[in-house]
Amino acid sequence: MKNRTGGKWMNHSFVRFLLVGVVNTLVGLGTIYLLLHGTGATYWVATFLGNTIGACVSYVLNRVFTFRSQSPVRGSILRFTAVILACYVLAYYAAIRMAVWGVHALLPEYGQAADDAAVLIGTGLYTVLNYAGQRWLVFPPEKGIGNHL
Repeated sequence: MKNRTGGKWMNHSFVRFLLVGVVNTLVGLGTIYLLLHGTGATYWVATFLGNTIGACVSYVLNRVFTFRSQSPVRGSILRFTAVILACYVLAYYAAIRMAVWGVHALLPEYGQAADDAAVLIGTGLYTVLNYAGQRWLVFPPEKGIGNHL
């Protein structure tokens, strides 16, 4: 039987997760930068709201497309929310600390550069942590289903 998911690469949940992440990132990161530079929102307000909007897109696409989950929505949405919040706090706190230290060491008069760098660092950290949390805690592989890493 021919594979309808786009070839062998699309059989891997991490590849599908990354594709969903592109959409999620365009929505979330676009919102973050719009809020940071368009409205003057603070780092924490912009990253929280941008990630919240991106998380809504992420939940639906990851449930249906990435992990093809049959888990009850009530339980998975609670786990999803806990994972998203934990990843957000860990990733973006670590990112702002690293960015302020790194940018300040290079450019003592850094202004907005540290926040911009922190958003990019935080996005990378968040992606890795979020995949692990969603893969193993939110949408765990069902026995007998061929969900590949």
